[in-house]
Parts: sequence; C-alpha cells; structure tokens
Amino acid sequence: MVRPGDLAATFSLKDQSDETFSLLEHHHKRVLLSFHPLAWTDKCAVQMLSLEENRETFSSHNTVAVGISVDSVPCKRAWAKSLGITSTPLLCDFWPHGFVSRLYGLFREGNGFCERANVIVDVDQAVIFSKVYPVHSVPDIGEIIAFLESD
Repeated sequence: MVRPGDLAATFSLKDQSDETFSLLEHHHKRVLLSFHPLAWTDKCAVQMLSLEENRETFSSHNTVAVGISVDSVPCKRAWAKSLGITSTPLLCDFWPHGFVSRLYGLFREGNGFCERANVIVDVDQAVIFSKVYPVHSVPDIGEIIAFLESD
C-alpha cells in the first residue's frame, strides 16, 4: 500500500459522467482519493455522500475529493443519480480491472475489488496521508477534514 512520502502513481479514469479525471491535471490542488469496494452498497453510499456533502470544506482547503471503485461508467452514473451526487467525481477503475487500485496497493485479489481506503496526494504529487479501513465500516470524514486543517 502507498505510504506518506511515496510519489503518487499518475492515472486517468472516467467518472460517472464519462468525463476523464487526470491526477496530473489537478496538480495545483490536493486530491483525496476515496477508494470504496463497490457501488450500490450502503456503506459505500454513506462514504461517497460524505464527499459530496463536504465538497465546500474540501475546496476551502484546496482539495478535490473523488471516489474510486471497480464499477463501470453506466453503473456509477445510475448510482450517482440515485444518491443525488452531482458534483463529486465517482471514478471507474473498471478496465483494466482495478488498475489504479493495484497501482496504489489497494486491490483485494480474492474479492475482485479494492480496499476501503483514503489517500491524500499533495500538490507535489506525493502521498501525504493513507489509511485502510475495515471493509464493512465507513471512514470518518472528520478525520480527513482534521488532517487537511492541520496540514
């Protein structure tokens, strides 16, 4: 798994709107990569809604938050619509299956999906925060906000 101090692997992924999100294109901001196992699950929904609900807080700390899972664009589009997520990119690490999750050391081979994890990349493309959470839990968004406020 990536650790603070590691250089973040660059990537480009499609989001739920079929728009390309490139980590390098956001080099002027910190990026919260919020990995979640699968769309259409309760805990993943809460995790992604917490990103949407705290979008302005992230912006005030020069941070953009994105969700990442192995689901496809059509799946993420329908899920985002059902949740009312309109501003947070939900990235599709669909093909090659789990490619970005693997780059970050977060793919669960035995399950075919990624860990539940948060990774923060700074403006120099370095990892400054990384944490894996139990797969059946919801990460505390307050922990991330407190980190951004203290950094």
